[in-house]
Order: sequence, then structure tokens, then C-alpha cells
Amino acid sequence: MSTAPGAAAVVRRSAHRRALVLAIAAAVGGFLFGFDSSVINGAVDAIEGQFALDSTVTGLVVAIALLGCAFGAWAGGRLADRWGRTRVMLLGGILFFASSILSAIAWSAVDLAVWRFMAGVGIGIASVIAPAYIAEIAPAAMRGRLGSLQQLAITVGIFAALLSDQLLATRAGGAAQDLWWGWEAWRWMFLVAVVPAGVYSALALRIPESPRYLVSLGRLDDARTVLASVLGPDENVDDRLDRIRISIESDQANARHGTLSGPVLGLKPIVWVGILLSVFQQFVGINVIFYYSTTLWQAVGFAESQAFLVSTITSVTNVAVTFIAIALVDRVGRKVLLLTGSAGMTVMLALMALAFTQATGAGQDIHLGSPWNGIALVAANLYVVFFGATWGPVVWVLLGEMFPNRIRGAALGVAAAAQWLANFTITLTFPPLLSTFGASIPYLVYAAFAALSFLFVLTRVRETKGMQLEDMSEQMHTPSS
Repeated sequence: MSTAPGAAAVVRRSAHRRALVLAIAAAVGGFLFGFDSSVINGAVDAIEGQFALDSTVTGLVVAIALLGCAFGAWAGGRLADRWGRTRVMLLGGILFFASSILSAIAWSAVDLAVWRFMAGVGIGIASVIAPAYIAEIAPAAMRGRLGSLQQLAITVGIFAALLSDQLLATRAGGAAQDLWWGWEAWRWMFLVAVVPAGVYSALALRIPESPRYLVSLGRLDDARTVLASVLGPDENVDDRLDRIRISIESDQANARHGTLSGPVLGLKPIVWVGILLSVFQQFVGINVIFYYSTTLWQAVGFAESQAFLVSTITSVTNVAVTFIAIALVDRVGRKVLLLTGSAGMTVMLALMALAFTQATGAGQDIHLGSPWNGIALVAANLYVVFFGATWGPVVWVLLGEMFPNRIRGAALGVAAAAQWLANFTITLTFPPLLSTFGASIPYLVYAAFAALSFLFVLTRVRETKGMQLEDMSEQMHTPSS
């Protein structure tokens, strides 16, 4: 009897390690997500010169991947409910693998745009599958931490892309210069992505299918095996399996639970909560910091040649603060972190807007003097801290766990598609806003959205810490949801 607690601890650690390994494998899709969103930054000037493009066409080539992501997220969510999580994961990996090679050998802006759209479809698929799969294999007590690995992988992917772009461009003497085999460095920037895409595809072939999808197919023994491998002795596998089965059968018995249709503008209320979480995550302007950070850094006194250094600092900060969310999300809960992030971002964005009212110059050629340059720099980095420790990872955690079983893939797909479209909107509108109104007005707009996000979370988002997915499904079916 005295050895039982020790034996239980060993079993628990083994199961949790298994859950962690599977979550990391799924989160490689987040790495692709981050890598693809940043790899184009090092290549864009060289592409513009190579194909003699104007700024409008260049912007389209860059942004079209985001539209592909929106389509991939929308389609991937539906396919995941039909084909299973791992098959769709493999599809996303193959699309990204192929598009990386085709982008590297592109002969015109037109075909490059097509391949970038294809890459976006693959990334959109990965952005949906990772949070769904992680939520469905994770023990309830670890689900927040494991779900946060998606955002951690995204931030590491951003950093890896920036680093590889810099190394390749430096080796060649510029992104437009020949590197190996007569190929310019910018082509190698795209080709490097075949490595993580290949790893992701290989992992998709090796990891087990989600137990909830297996139960939906009636493969109870297979689902029991997967659950037994990731749940510790604190959870009863057969009881968990029965709850999943009952939840799915309940949804199947009532067909309306298997669709997204509902009374609020044609969708279920819970789907709108997911959509608005996704939109707010982008409308607070985070990608302005990453896509257009050079403008800010030059305004506060950094030379253009130091752009990589300061972008890297921001990227590393984003990676580091994600560990704050991983440490806290299962302790303090999702809602508290989101509210803290919204409040902090509102203050920091308002400070940036105030600082840039003191800017001289116009458009991207602006300058901030002391002390406003220091205030803007500190506020921008604290803004990244507040986002990276809260809204960045926690939204992905919630999207993976908040939807009922039968609509999880489809609803997550719609919410992720909304996120990519919001990303596209912010990316496309910042340059004209900057040139028309200066930097102060855009940051003020983002501050307003951050304040609205606080009210939205306070009134519409439910805490899910420690709850089983099946319990949340039943709660979300009630009229009050």
C-alpha cells in the first residue's frame, strides 16, 4: 500500500509527458504559422526589385497569404470534423511544403502570389487543427498550459524566420544577391520552410487521432487507448469516454447542435463569442508592431540598419512573455488574464498615441524627440508584454476548448478565418492611416479596441479553467450562452 502513491505519481508523470509530446507535435503548426508570417519580410524588397513591381502589387503579394489563411482556416475546420484532425494536419503540411518549393522557384509576381496563397491555406489549416487537437488530448488540469504552446510556437517561428532571413541575406550580401546554385538569397528564404513543413507532415503521420473524433466514428477501443496514454491516475478513462460518447450522442440526436446556425445573425451565440475574441485579438493592432515596427524604431532614433536588431528584440520579448501565460493560465484562469491584458494594452496604446502627437515629419518619415521617444519605446515593448502574456496565447486556448464537440472544428475554423481577415484588414489599413493621419490616430484606434475588448470579456466570456470539455459543451448549449 505504501508504494501506491509513488506508483501513481510515476504513472501521472508518464501520462502528462505523453500529453506534452503530443501537444508539442501539434503546435509545430503554430511554428509554421509564425515562420510564414515573417519570412516574407526579409524577401519583400528583393522580390519588388526582381519583378519590377510597384508598391500596390508588392503589398498584394505579401497580403494574399493572409486571405489564403482565412480560407484554409474556414475549410480546415469543416474538414477536421469530417476527416479527423491528423489527416487535415497532414494536408496542411503538404500544402505548405509544396508552396515553399514553388515560391522559391517563382518566375513572376503572378505565380508567386498563387504559391503564397497556397502557403496561406496550409497555415490556415494548421492554425485551426493545433488548438482543437491539443484541447482534445490534454488533461483538464493541463489544458491551458498545453494550449498555450500554440502561441509559443508561433512566436518561436517568427523569431526563426527573422534569424534565417538575416543569416541568408548576410551570407549573400543582400536578399537580392546570388547565394547557392545561382539562386538569390530570397529564394532560399522560402526554401528553408520545407524543413519545418516536412517535420510537421511526418509528425501528422505518427501521432494518434483525437479521442473525440474516434468516439464520433464509434472506435471506442482506439479512443480508450489514446485517453489512457495521456490521462493520469486522477482521471477515470472509462468515465471520461462515457462522457464524450454521451455528449456526442446528445448532439447527434439534436441536429441543430451539429451546425453553426443559431438565432443571432444566423449563428449560435457561442460562435459569435469565438469570432469576436479572434477579431479583438487582431484589432488591438499587434501585427502593426511586427509588420511595421521599423517605422516606430526609426521615429524614436534607431538607424534603419538596426531594424533587424530591434525587431529581434521585440520577437524575443514576445517569446519570453508567452511563458508567463503558460505558468498562469491554469492557475488564475483565462478570463483574468484576458482582462489584465486588455487593461494593460489600452494604457500602453494610449500612451503611444499621446507620444506620437508630438512627432515631427509625415507618413513613415517621422521623428520623436525626448522624452516622448523613450515613452513610446517603453510603451510599445510593454504593450508586447501585455499581449504576449495574455491575448496572444489565451485566445488560442479558449478557441480550442470553448465549442461543443460536434461543431468544434467548424466553429474554430470560422473563428480562425475571422482572425485572419482581421489581420488582413489591420495590415492593409495601417499604411494609409499612417500617411493620412500620422501615427497617433491609428494607435488611438487600437487603444479604443483594446478598451472594448475589456468590456467584451467582462460581459460575454465565461471562465473555463479546470472544466472538462464535455461539461463546457453542456453549459454552452444553454440559452444563456
